[in-house]
Order: sequence, then C-alpha cells, then structure tokens
Amino acid sequence: MYLELQQLRVQYAGQAQPAVQDVNFGLKAGQIGVLIGPSGCGKTTLLRAIAGLEPIAGGHIALGGAHVSSPGSSVPPELRHMGMVFQDYALFPHMDVGQNVAFGIHQWPTAQRRARVADVLDLVGLDAQRRRYPHELSGGQQQRVALARALAPQPKLLLLDEPFSNLDVDLRERLAQELRTILKEAGATALFVTHDQLEAFAIGDLIGVMHEGQLHQWADAYTLYHRPATRFVADFIGHGVFAPALVALHEENGVTHKHVVTALGELHGISQDEQERLALGPCDVLLRADDIVHDDQAPTQARIVTKAFRGNEFLYTLQLRTGETLMAHVPSHHNHQPGEWIGIRPEVDHVVTFASQSASGGGQLK
Repeated sequence: MYLELQQLRVQYAGQAQPAVQDVNFGLKAGQIGVLIGPSGCGKTTLLRAIAGLEPIAGGHIALGGAHVSSPGSSVPPELRHMGMVFQDYALFPHMDVGQNVAFGIHQWPTAQRRARVADVLDLVGLDAQRRRYPHELSGGQQQRVALARALAPQPKLLLLDEPFSNLDVDLRERLAQELRTILKEAGATALFVTHDQLEAFAIGDLIGVMHEGQLHQWADAYTLYHRPATRFVADFIGHGVFAPALVALHEENGVTHKHVVTALGELHGISQDEQERLALGPCDVLLRADDIVHDDQAPTQARIVTKAFRGNEFLYTLQLRTGETLMAHVPSHHNHQPGEWIGIRPEVDHVVTFASQSASGGGQLK
C-alpha cells in the first residue's frame, strides 16, 4: 500500500473517548479515497493526523513505504510532501492566479517553475485566467486554483477537506466529476473528506464510512451500497428502511434452503454466500427505495404517505396495510398523489439483514 494506516488512534487531552480509534485502511498509488460520515465523526481529525497536524496516541501511518507517524515519533508536516485543499481555498488576494499556484514552488528554478505552473493550470482548465485575481473568479474557478496550487509541488499525497462545501449543489456535482478527472490525469494519490454521498460516489475509488471515531467499512461504492458491513453503513448510505422479517427454512424439489419472509412476501435470489451467513429467526431486512418496484398488477398494495419530485423520478414514502413503512423510486410519469394506493413488489438482488431491532408493526424509516 502507498498510504497505510494501522490501528490509528487520536485522543485529545481531557476527553474520555478517542476522537479516532483503531482505524485501518490503505490506498494504492494513484487511488482516490474518500472519508464520509456525519458531522463530528472524526473524518477531518483523521485527515489532519495524516497531514501531521494532530499527534497520534496509537497506531502507525506510512506513506510510500516510509514511516511518518507513530506515538512519540512524527515527521513534521512540512517534510511529508503532502498537499492540502481546504474549505475556504486560502488563496492570496494580492496575488494573481499564476502567483498563487507558484507559491509552493517559489524555490524552483524560474524556467522549471513557469513550466510547472503552466502545466497545472492547463490541467485544471484555467490557463486563460493566469493573470486574474481571486476576486475576479467564480467559486468553482477559485476551487480549481487551490487544487492547482496543491498539485504544483507534485505532492506524494493530496488531502482535500470538504473543498466543495461553500458551493451550490449543482456546481458541486459537476466539480466532483471534474476533480476525479483532474486527479486521475495528474496520477495523484488523494484522500478526500466530505459529508455528501453523491460527491463520495463521484470521486472515490474507495470510500470509508465513519461514525463516532470508528471506520465502519472501507470499500468501493457498489459494495457499500449492496453489502454494508454494519447497520450504521446500511442506514447512512442511500434511502430505505429496516423492515421486520423472518429467516426460515424452505424445501423445494428435495433441497432445503433459507429464505427471508417479509410483509411483501418471500425475497428470492439469495446467493450461496448469503445462505451461509443468514441466521434462522427474526431479523431486520434492509429494503432500499430501488428494491421496491411500482407494479399495478402486484397483489400487494401500499398507500402513498409523501412524495418528493426528483426530476426523472419520485421518491415515495409508502405504508402497507399491515403498518410497515417502505420507500420507492418511481419514474416521474407515475404521478400519484399522497393518499392513493398503488401496487408494489420487491425486486431485491442483494438481501441484507441485521439483528432484529424493529418494533412490531412498522419499519424503521431511514
């Protein structure tokens, strides 16, 4: 691994609980990692510890095969050769774009410095704005200047702490896709912090979900969504509910297998791995909004409680006659009103269950 964290712990003086505890993950050279989680979960603290801005109380950080942090032994931040992009970009208002980008490589020979500034400005699409000042740029352009400045010294690792948080939603989504393209073209290894799932999915090769200082899962977006390791990850990622269910044995053609019975009926298509993992008895099954299909011919009916228009689809909150709550993505040409009853059926490719916590009579809405 190019970046490797082992059993990392950060503890602030006077606090009983560590801010970060027992975190393990790694990045290969050229990979983009993302840390995501609710406010106060420890993701920015973890980023600062990697940068050398927070001492660690336990564990080990290595970069490029070299030790950079352990308790009592730490390489100073300025010697770690890491670049950082912050929420406020921290651009110098009295310097033009070219001067801002050149700031971190002012000690380079003039010709080499000018060539590098030209290269990174071309990479981020701002070569034409080289002589403009930060106040003359849009928020998205300022963000790209900050990125160019961080890339200019060719850092071993680029750290980005919620760089899009001050931008509007549409711009953030577009810049997230642009950022991934820029980082991949630069061959950069990067670690990005955000609380926005869409940003994380758009940018990251690997994504870590944090909660209360712990890293619950480190995986690609598909795995996080379809095979969450913990109930928190299942709850945090996507839209859905935990619905009461029962794992039971079923015999068909002389073969006995496990199946999951819900208020919507039996869930089919359980893989062999899932067969071995499922424990018999009551459980909570994760039913995401895309697991529920609107089907007028289906025998199961659900009442629309609320709906949210999302352009190409509605997000319906539904309630079954038995009281369970569900959610469903429905194409926007199915414009039903709250109070209407519609037919639904499950179409679950990945059955995800957890120990039963549901109160009788309803699903736990995420």
